[in-house]
Amino acid sequence: MENKMFCYQCQETAGCQGCTVSGVCGKSPEVANGQDLLIYVTKGLSEVTTALRKQGETVLPEVNSHITLNLFTTITNANFDNDVIYQRALDTLRIKDELLQKIENKEGLHEAAVWTASDRNEMERKAPAVGVLATENEDVRSLRELITYGLKGLSAYMKHANELGYDSDDINAFVQRALAATLNDSLGADELVALTLESGKFGVDGMALLDSANTGTYGNPELTRVNIGTGKNPGILISGHDLKDLELLLEQTKGTGVDVYTHSEMLPAHYYPAFKKYDNFVGNYGNAWWKQKEEFESFNGPVLMTTNCIVPPKDSYKSRVFTTGASGFPGCVHIEKAENGKKDFSQIIELAKTCEPPKQIEEGEIIGGFAHNQVLALADQVVDAVKTGAIKKFFVMAGCDGRQRSREYYTEFAQAIPADAVILTAGCAKYKYNKLNLGDINGIPRVLDAGQCNDSYSLAVIALKLKEVFGLEDINDLPIAFNIAWYEQKAVIVLLSLLYLGVKNIHLGPTLPAFLSPNVANVLVETFGIAGIGTVEDDIQLFMGE
Repeated sequence: MENKMFCYQCQETAGCQGCTVSGVCGKSPEVANGQDLLIYVTKGLSEVTTALRKQGETVLPEVNSHITLNLFTTITNANFDNDVIYQRALDTLRIKDELLQKIENKEGLHEAAVWTASDRNEMERKAPAVGVLATENEDVRSLRELITYGLKGLSAYMKHANELGYDSDDINAFVQRALAATLNDSLGADELVALTLESGKFGVDGMALLDSANTGTYGNPELTRVNIGTGKNPGILISGHDLKDLELLLEQTKGTGVDVYTHSEMLPAHYYPAFKKYDNFVGNYGNAWWKQKEEFESFNGPVLMTTNCIVPPKDSYKSRVFTTGASGFPGCVHIEKAENGKKDFSQIIELAKTCEPPKQIEEGEIIGGFAHNQVLALADQVVDAVKTGAIKKFFVMAGCDGRQRSREYYTEFAQAIPADAVILTAGCAKYKYNKLNLGDINGIPRVLDAGQCNDSYSLAVIALKLKEVFGLEDINDLPIAFNIAWYEQKAVIVLLSLLYLGVKNIHLGPTLPAFLSPNVANVLVETFGIAGIGTVEDDIQLFMGE
């Protein structure tokens, strides 16, 4: 039977092979094909901008921003609105057609750079022919997709940095050059492997830029205890990753009698000093993204999705879900940015006032705020614990959470590691163990949460600092093991960034990416020691060198 779609960019893809009828994430074949077309025309625009740079032309910031948002829009669970996706594709063609006129020599440009369409019908006819499977060679396809997914993850970091006024011409130029390179049939496996590692280099740069944007705007995260209970006021739940949206929401809810709660990856917002001045910023509600159908129901109030991860909402609460930025879902109100850069959340606030307070689903506190600045402030204490043998191992368990039962492995792993081991985490993977009572070592909590998946940079900074403190030549000589859970494309750029930094023997699970062909997987295994997960007992023995 002919595929209605083909997508294998996330960890939960059907049968660990690819979604062909509908997405496990909930996207329809029409949305999947629309996203394929959006990526195709974005690659075409990127080939044009890359050629313009070679001519010495300047690419305007709004063009860079458009490409960044296109990529972010296609990340898993970000946008399910086909009207938005095709409109962005049409806008991309308009921008590309204008810039194409400036190209001095159009010979040799890929079809994606010169193809155009005047309406959606033409684009819909084109979409099925430009998806993942259009690249016939399995290994070339695998490397092209690995690069593309890494660039999608990098675009997320860039979009958040852009919202805070931070940008990088070098990163934008690389993203567009790399996108254009995935159209180049003359590039073989060796060139694409080199481009993959170069993507990791710019991944590090992108994470560093976002770290500067977040800390420069909101201060350095600090050790914080976050309430996970509820108050008596009606509330708004904010999910996703965008701190600027949170700032605007908190400003607009001051004095309204409406409380604001974070959800999933927004939890680390509580660690930033700038947000602690808001009396109505009361705590975190719920767990990782995949439990939102139950938790959005019980929250009772409106929910603002700033980015991924959206689970298609139930009719019972769909009218309370709002989207903004790269996110979108048909039937949910989307809050656009005004010309002055602000967003008006008054509709959400007024709805919240009519809702019942959130139903309490748990109580207590969780501790976090261990980004690089906070951990380095404890460096003497940490180093002393290592030197005395109180801490024998650090486990980096960053990444994503997900629905599959196999992910219980990470809870069991956290419970089973020796009492003299510490977990370094970032991303929503932490919800598998951040509410466990794992205690501390000489006052150092055994789970050190650096923040969002966007904050994985902190874990690299910490590792590099420890390498320096202990006078080691190789980062792999540190007592640090990497056991990372992945789900979507931001985890891909984190992985590529770690490979660029020279980290080896990373375990990745709960399954290896479906987009890695056997030959590409073998390169990663042989060159970098990439491995999947086994049993908890076997993996701990392996990591502890027993």
